[in-house]
Amino acid sequence: MPALQFELQHTDEHSKARAGKITTDHGIIETPIFMPVGTVGSVKAVTQQQLYNDVKAQIILGNTYHLYLRPGLEVLETAGGLHKFNGWHKPILTDSGGYQVFSLAASRKINEEGVMFQSHIDGSRHLFTPEKVMDIQRTIGADIIMAFDECPPYPSEYKYAKDSMELTHRWLDRCFTHFNATPGKYGFDQNLFPIVQGGTYKDLRSASCQYIASKDAAGNAIGGLSVGEPMEIMYEFTALCCEELPYEKPRYLMGVGTPWNILECIDLGIDMFDCVMPTRNGRNGMLFTSQGIINIKNKKWATDFSVIDDQLPNEVSQYYSKAYLRHLFVANEILGLQLASIHNLAFYLWLVKEARKHIANNTFVSWKNEMVPLLQQRL
Repeated sequence: MPALQFELQHTDEHSKARAGKITTDHGIIETPIFMPVGTVGSVKAVTQQQLYNDVKAQIILGNTYHLYLRPGLEVLETAGGLHKFNGWHKPILTDSGGYQVFSLAASRKINEEGVMFQSHIDGSRHLFTPEKVMDIQRTIGADIIMAFDECPPYPSEYKYAKDSMELTHRWLDRCFTHFNATPGKYGFDQNLFPIVQGGTYKDLRSASCQYIASKDAAGNAIGGLSVGEPMEIMYEFTALCCEELPYEKPRYLMGVGTPWNILECIDLGIDMFDCVMPTRNGRNGMLFTSQGIINIKNKKWATDFSVIDDQLPNEVSQYYSKAYLRHLFVANEILGLQLASIHNLAFYLWLVKEARKHIANNTFVSWKNEMVPLLQQRL
């Protein structure tokens, strides 16, 4: 029996949307799910207690590149892995560092062996190979670890996208070989997800989906989208991948996105999402709510004493007023960043939970069609 199990519980009659249950050694994840991003072992400005109690998070992300540099593998291994180090006892997923390699284009060099890059902290040079990335993620101790890939930029020439995809596939073979040859750590099972690449070329995406599916992994990820391409192209290629990837395995769309992106991609058959947007935008004063988008710094909120969002069942959204939150931002009070981050994350988790309810009731499409324009409006 695989360490990670996925049970499809409901499929919407009018779309590809589905509700399921992922079982890991650190607990159950109900899909569709949004995963808060905890880059350096911390979801910015949010405590683990708040993730448990206010946000109702079921799984969070850690970043291989950043955790490798700080606090470093020696500290993490001595602690007994990231779960014990940061006090988060539910599932964790780690990315492979491939996206950081993509974003560090000015200070990295890619070849068959792997990627040589310079640390953004001190300029020191490091080599990431598929084997090393497996070892790093074993040591971090995530429940779900990602294969090492190259994320091509948008737009990419066909030859670049094809060469990049084939390199990602060769690296994937090495990831699986090394992963299967090495023992786990800390007494729980880890699960390796491969990543579909291929840029915005249908034949390449299809070929990559087929190659990834042939690995019969516990779940599969779609990478290389939400990197600057138009939204319609992202949806088109997400739909293509969902058609090609195994129906009975969870599908993870990496780095997506806005609330409406998430609803549209649930409609296409995606089960798992992550994005820095709720916390990053929250720290800049953008609130996502059930009625639309709020720029809390705007003067119009200065005397609005209604709560942030009365639809959300968490203390932050139903306790603090818009006027008070605006005051905190105007006064450069750090509590404002924290409350906005908690609210936005709680909203994202509420949204996917509502989606799950509507999938179970076969009312997802009509609900989604009402929600998408509502969520996009600026208040």
